[in-house]
Amino acid sequence: MTVTDDKRTTLTLPTDERILIERSFDAPRHLVWRAYTEPELVRQWWHAGRGTMTACDIDLRVGGRWRFAMTAKEGYEVAFHGEYREIVPDERLVSTEVYEGAPPEAGEALNILTLSEADGRTKLSIVMELRSRESRDMVIASGMEDGLRDALDLLERAAQSLS
Repeated sequence: MTVTDDKRTTLTLPTDERILIERSFDAPRHLVWRAYTEPELVRQWWHAGRGTMTACDIDLRVGGRWRFAMTAKEGYEVAFHGEYREIVPDERLVSTEVYEGAPPEAGEALNILTLSEADGRTKLSIVMELRSRESRDMVIASGMEDGLRDALDLLERAAQSLS
């Protein structure tokens, strides 16, 4: 089932426990990778224009941890953290993700990012594997789609700024 398709970003629900996010970028994949993994670049896009980042910690190695936090314009904190499980530079990044404001039963997600390139354009694909259909539906109901689209627009700008 397609949840969002704005011609640039597509969000679908391929199974009861998965969310698939796909996006095409007008930038080569090594620059998209840098924008996705370097703290000074992540600070340019992760907030999605909805607040100010207060933490952007990235220990990009297998077993390394990451944590992103921001103060939303409304004054509350939004924070996520996780651990890197697999890293193939410019191609694949597998990590866990925990929303720090979620109830414990929501558990962690496993995010599988893949990047592929054709003709100088990059296709990003993220599969979010969640604990249950209820967890998946909670993520969708959070309103993440609008923020995701805006964040990916900013990610593209950050990648393009490197060329």
